[in-house]
Amino acid sequence: MVRPSLLQGLGAAMLALALGGCAAQDGQRSTGQYTDDVATTARVREALVKTPNLRSNTIQVETYRGVVQLSGFADNEDSAASAVGAARGVAGVKEIRNNIQIRNPQ
Repeated sequence: MVRPSLLQGLGAAMLALALGGCAAQDGQRSTGQYTDDVATTARVREALVKTPNLRSNTIQVETYRGVVQLSGFADNEDSAASAVGAARGVAGVKEIRNNIQIRNPQ
Protein backbone atom coordinates (compact mmCIF):
# COMPACT_ATOMS: atom_id res chain seq x y z
CA MET A 1 0.00 0.00 0.00
CA VAL A 2 1.28 3.46 -0.98
CA ARG A 3 1.20 6.17 1.63
CA PRO A 4 -0.86 9.31 0.88
CA SER A 5 2.09 11.59 1.72
CA LEU A 6 4.20 9.77 -0.85
CA LEU A 7 1.51 10.25 -3.49
CA GLN A 8 1.22 13.94 -2.64
CA GLY A 9 4.98 14.39 -2.90
CA LEU A 10 5.09 12.52 -6.19
CA GLY A 11 2.17 14.58 -7.53
CA ALA A 12 3.84 17.83 -6.49
CA ALA A 13 7.09 16.79 -8.19
CA MET A 14 5.28 15.94 -11.43
CA LEU A 15 3.42 19.26 -11.36
CA ALA A 16 6.69 21.17 -10.84
CA LEU A 17 8.26 19.37 -13.80
CA ALA A 18 5.26 20.06 -16.02
CA LEU A 19 5.16 23.75 -15.13
CA GLY A 20 8.91 24.07 -15.45
CA GLY A 21 8.58 23.28 -19.13
CA CYS A 22 6.69 26.53 -19.63
CA ALA A 23 9.35 28.71 -18.00
CA ALA A 24 12.32 30.23 -19.76
CA GLN A 25 15.53 28.27 -19.58
CA ASP A 26 18.95 29.87 -19.12
CA GLY A 27 19.76 31.86 -22.24
CA GLN A 28 16.25 31.50 -23.65
CA ARG A 29 13.17 33.69 -23.53
CA SER A 30 9.66 32.65 -22.73
CA THR A 31 6.98 33.43 -25.29
CA GLY A 32 5.91 36.40 -23.20
CA GLN A 33 9.45 37.77 -23.01
CA TYR A 34 9.89 37.34 -26.75
CA THR A 35 6.62 39.18 -27.42
CA ASP A 36 7.64 42.00 -25.07
CA ASP A 37 11.01 42.30 -26.81
CA VAL A 38 9.40 42.47 -30.26
CA ALA A 39 7.05 45.22 -29.05
CA THR A 40 9.93 47.14 -27.45
CA THR A 41 11.95 46.91 -30.66
CA ALA A 42 9.01 48.30 -32.64
CA ARG A 43 8.55 51.20 -30.19
CA VAL A 44 12.27 52.04 -30.31
CA ARG A 45 12.26 52.00 -34.13
CA GLU A 46 9.23 54.30 -34.11
CA ALA A 47 11.02 56.68 -31.71
CA LEU A 48 14.07 56.73 -33.98
CA VAL A 49 11.95 57.54 -37.04
CA LYS A 50 10.37 60.46 -35.15
CA THR A 51 13.73 61.86 -34.04
CA PRO A 52 14.60 64.99 -36.04
CA ASN A 53 17.84 65.04 -38.05
CA LEU A 54 18.46 61.33 -37.55
CA ARG A 55 18.81 58.91 -40.44
CA SER A 56 17.06 56.08 -38.64
CA ASN A 57 17.33 53.69 -41.58
CA THR A 58 21.07 53.30 -40.85
CA ILE A 59 20.51 52.14 -37.26
CA GLN A 60 19.49 48.60 -36.36
CA VAL A 61 17.61 47.75 -33.18
CA GLU A 62 17.64 44.42 -31.35
CA THR A 63 16.07 43.71 -27.97
CA TYR A 64 16.74 40.82 -25.62
CA ARG A 65 15.01 40.74 -22.24
CA GLY A 66 14.54 44.51 -22.28
CA VAL A 67 18.16 45.27 -23.19
CA VAL A 68 18.20 47.26 -26.43
CA GLN A 69 21.23 47.13 -28.69
CA LEU A 70 21.64 49.92 -31.20
CA SER A 71 24.07 49.26 -34.04
CA GLY A 72 24.79 50.66 -37.46
CA PHE A 73 26.01 54.10 -38.46
CA ALA A 74 25.42 57.73 -37.59
CA ASP A 75 26.82 60.83 -39.28
CA ASN A 76 28.18 62.32 -36.04
CA GLU A 77 28.26 61.98 -32.25
CA ASP A 78 25.16 64.17 -31.86
CA SER A 79 23.11 61.85 -34.06
CA ALA A 80 24.29 58.80 -32.12
CA ALA A 81 23.44 60.54 -28.84
CA SER A 82 19.99 61.44 -30.21
CA ALA A 83 19.36 57.80 -31.07
CA VAL A 84 20.35 56.67 -27.56
CA GLY A 85 18.18 59.38 -26.01
CA ALA A 86 15.19 58.39 -28.13
CA ALA A 87 15.58 54.73 -27.17
CA ARG A 88 16.01 55.59 -23.49
CA GLY A 89 12.59 57.23 -23.45
CA VAL A 90 10.75 54.11 -24.66
CA ALA A 91 8.69 52.02 -22.25
CA GLY A 92 10.13 48.56 -21.66
CA VAL A 93 13.77 49.56 -22.20
CA LYS A 94 15.85 48.39 -19.24
CA GLU A 95 19.30 49.09 -20.66
CA ILE A 96 20.84 50.41 -23.86
CA ARG A 97 23.98 49.08 -25.51
CA ASN A 98 25.25 51.64 -27.97
CA ASN A 99 27.24 50.05 -30.79
CA ILE A 100 26.61 52.86 -33.27
CA GLN A 101 29.65 53.75 -35.37
CA ILE A 102 30.35 57.29 -36.54
CA ARG A 103 30.81 57.37 -40.31
CA ASN A 104 33.04 60.41 -40.60
CA PRO A 105 34.58 61.10 -37.19
CA GLN A 106 36.04 64.60 -37.03
